[in-house]
Amino acid sequence: MLVNEEIFGSRRAGGRLKLRGSRVLLVGLRGLGAEVAKNLILAGVKGLTLLDHEQVTEESRRAQFLIPVDADGQNQAQASLERAQLLNPMVEVKADTDAVESKPDDFFFQFDAVCLTRCSKDLMVRVDQLCASRNIKVFCGDVYGYHGYMFSDLGQEHHYVEEKPKVVKGSNEANDGPEAKKPKVDPNETTMVKKTISFSSLKEALEVDWTNEKAKSSLKRTPTDYFLLQVLLKFRTDKGRDPQPDSFAEDSQLLLQIRDDVLETMGLSSELLPNTFVSYCFSEMAPVCAVVGGVLGQEIVKALSQRDAPHRNFFFFDGLKGSGVVDYFGSK
Repeated sequence: MLVNEEIFGSRRAGGRLKLRGSRVLLVGLRGLGAEVAKNLILAGVKGLTLLDHEQVTEESRRAQFLIPVDADGQNQAQASLERAQLLNPMVEVKADTDAVESKPDDFFFQFDAVCLTRCSKDLMVRVDQLCASRNIKVFCGDVYGYHGYMFSDLGQEHHYVEEKPKVVKGSNEANDGPEAKKPKVDPNETTMVKKTISFSSLKEALEVDWTNEKAKSSLKRTPTDYFLLQVLLKFRTDKGRDPQPDSFAEDSQLLLQIRDDVLETMGLSSELLPNTFVSYCFSEMAPVCAVVGGVLGQEIVKALSQRDAPHRNFFFFDGLKGSGVVDYFGSK
């Protein structure tokens, strides 16, 4: 395929330079965090800080390929550092063993993008609001059993360029006929188009008013994973942890109760999230981490390089169906 080399070459080089000059904070080094770290390091960001205060356990190693098998009891970020750095010596990889909750506001301002995994709703909202004031891009994600999600907030004005087929003007010669005068798409040549898009804050995205008519009319098209996320974030807030396989019976009942409370607060029926959901949202599954981590890493790279249209603003993956969906929530 032929490309407008002057425009495309400069945009492509500019995208690489932006990515190569970017520093990213990654919070949470379980299965999903490892996938995101791998993708960012291989993509070639300038620096990646791995932040996690938790210790390695047999459970945390199941979907985490950066941690050696003999690292139980070590800090998860520190245990992931050596293998992460070996992926690309050109990237500055650091480990931070502090709890993210203990970090002061200005800690986050040294990064171009912040990716939060395994964090509470309150912390994610706080960091999102902080970063919005400095035009720092924010990403969130988690994997719960067969289900996973990612969220992105790229600010009120995110500028990017997108490659499009070039439109060729029709001929003005009289004997060419009316069809020849119409603009045509040349599939063999492309050009770069500048675009701007706006995003909603995480707080607005999670606090949709489902009682208004517009929201009600879109309810049938809304992925059930959006409501599953609300339930799991509430579980994390109430219990200070995620549902655990070794307390499956107890946690399943608690999930059902939280489901009823959360949906009732939203003014919605609990039937939106069938009881069977509790069987598929325990622990991290490596294949789901790979899919969600691939999408999350891709979106961070796209946002930093300002190349290609970003997902706006949620991506939900359902491992039972083997499919994902992008949907937007929050202020338009």
